[in-house]
Amino acid sequence: MDAPARKPRGRPRGPASEREGGSVQTLERALALLTSLARTDKATLSDLALRTGMPPSSAHRLLMTLQAGRFVEFDETTAEWAVGIEVFRVGASFLRRISVTDAARDKMRALVAQTGETANLGIADGGEVVFVGQMESTQPIRAFFAAGVRAPMHSSGIGKALMAAMPCDRVEKLLQRTGLPGFTPHTLTAPADLFADLERIRARGWALDDEERHEGMRCVASAIFNLHGEVVAGISISGPTVRLGADRVGEIGPLMRRAASDVTERIGGIVPTDWGKA
Repeated sequence: MDAPARKPRGRPRGPASEREGGSVQTLERALALLTSLARTDKATLSDLALRTGMPPSSAHRLLMTLQAGRFVEFDETTAEWAVGIEVFRVGASFLRRISVTDAARDKMRALVAQTGETANLGIADGGEVVFVGQMESTQPIRAFFAAGVRAPMHSSGIGKALMAAMPCDRVEKLLQRTGLPGFTPHTLTAPADLFADLERIRARGWALDDEERHEGMRCVASAIFNLHGEVVAGISISGPTVRLGADRVGEIGPLMRRAASDVTERIGGIVPTDWGKA
């Protein structure tokens, strides 16, 4: 005798519209409340009802349910609602699953397709940039940085993007340790010149290594931030100056800023309000 067919696990027994249309709408409304709170930190019941377009009575019932599960909290003093500890725990599981290298891989692949140049991912370590990922261009002349290769921060596109996103006192401590050695006639070896460049980078949201490490090569980069708005990595496009002229650099710069912002969002990060706002 044949065994009875097994039902797919984790799937509803019938169409959702027949059984739980109300439950789905309730879930959607609860998620709308959480999303609104996440964007504003704190809000009163009337503000939440207005932003989500639901009656205050309905919003209050949902908030009470979310409060029971510790997804929201209520401040009796200010009569304001805020996200609760369980939201953090759910988000933390996402952050554990998604690393910067994983989050950046698809974006790097897209950058290579868009620009025809090599895409790189790097992090800061002891005053240097450590390259932790690369997607190579198919061009016969191209940049190459093997995983684990280090480079001085002040002469690297990613390095300067990282420094521009750091507090000034941290940059000063790094430079006291490493100095500003020259590698080409274009390397910024004077502190005043470097700090002026970092200000420009911070204002526009992307950095340029203009033949500062290797003559004949340019690199355009931007910074990736964590959920605290702290810089954790940088992403870049590198290629020869013959292909990365001034006009092309001007086009790729904003592209890199958007790419880094996308990766930042992918890992649950926040771009600081003063980054790239010029």
